[in-house]
Amino acid sequence: MTTTTLSEPLGTSERRVAGPAVLTASGLVLLGALVLAFGYGPGIAALFVVGGAFGLVLYHAAFGFTSAWRNLIRDGRGRGLRAQMVMLAVAVALFFPALAAGSLFGQPVAGFVSPIGVSVLVGAFNFGIGMQLGGGCASGTLYTAGGGNARMLITLFFFIVGSVLATVHFDWWTALPAFAPVSIVTVFGAPVAIVLSFALFAAIALVTVLVERRRHGTLERAEHSPHTGLSRFARGPWPLIAGAVLLALLNFVTLALAGRPWGITSAFALWGAKGAQLFGIDPTAWAYWQQPGNATALSSSVFSDVTSVMNFGIILGALLASALAGRLAPNFAIPRRSVLAAVIGGLLLGYGARIAFGCNIGAYFGGIASGSLHGWLWLAAAYLGSMLGVRLRRSSSSTSAPAWPRRPDES
Repeated sequence: MTTTTLSEPLGTSERRVAGPAVLTASGLVLLGALVLAFGYGPGIAALFVVGGAFGLVLYHAAFGFTSAWRNLIRDGRGRGLRAQMVMLAVAVALFFPALAAGSLFGQPVAGFVSPIGVSVLVGAFNFGIGMQLGGGCASGTLYTAGGGNARMLITLFFFIVGSVLATVHFDWWTALPAFAPVSIVTVFGAPVAIVLSFALFAAIALVTVLVERRRHGTLERAEHSPHTGLSRFARGPWPLIAGAVLLALLNFVTLALAGRPWGITSAFALWGAKGAQLFGIDPTAWAYWQQPGNATALSSSVFSDVTSVMNFGIILGALLASALAGRLAPNFAIPRRSVLAAVIGGLLLGYGARIAFGCNIGAYFGGIASGSLHGWLWLAAAYLGSMLGVRLRRSSSSTSAPAWPRRPDES
């Protein structure tokens, strides 16, 4: 697979390939929205479109969780983590007043607030290892797979396998010592909770600045784009901070439409359980699938599941973005060690996300945006896991996505 850098214009042959790919991806998004609107209602169709917007933003802004943490751990570069703090700051400013009120535009809303215990600590730590070995987090796996990264399809498959395996043991993990769920919005009220959160975000950003200046003398500058105006909007890359703000806004739209924040990995467990049923395995015997909401999801179509539908949208949105960028060129020549890393990473990602009550989106982004203390525990444990994962990654020689600003730089 040839590499296209930011300074290289799209060639004539690439433009010929990109045209049909753009039409196909656009057609799939439109068709999916129409089918869902008529079959499952306008609300689910709207969330599918929001998922598509997430995929477009993630790809065009190359908004990475995995690479941002790895860049700080390995290279002392903190631009990506600082962008995450901006994303979280915008999110809490929008979420906390709505969550304190309990409604948004007349509709009831609730955040992701989960227990603070051993399962979160162990699950997030494993997730951190898995995201470095697998080459992506939950959102990254979806958008890079949708963007044409064949290796990430392996990670995604075993992400699903790991997710459903965790549901077998879910009741054991949740029985381990834990504190009750705590929301700082409930404890302190929205204004004080916002100030406290902003102070923590600023402190983390400041640490990254000090680390980067000490190691490099200056802060990393954003990559220059050869495109401007509408061309840059369509083909990317978008500024990282723009991606951060847009992700926070889209999460707020998700809260308004779905009544809860953006999530990803519960759908992977659902897909795995439905796959298990095809092989004669009965997941309903496991405690996880006896919970009312999970039991309903398992007995219903995946197209009535909000998280699944949004995940489908993310994949198609990233497919459209990669086609617009002229980068849709899957490479199936994957080294064996990279395949093994994807397998192990995917299993750790899936298993870790379930027992930790979410992934980098549901637990980290959604949890902190909900004021939940489990989101902060998840961040600390997953970052420690990433530190180990970065070391293990060096021996796996894993490579990843066709993503901005250059390859290989996965999410």
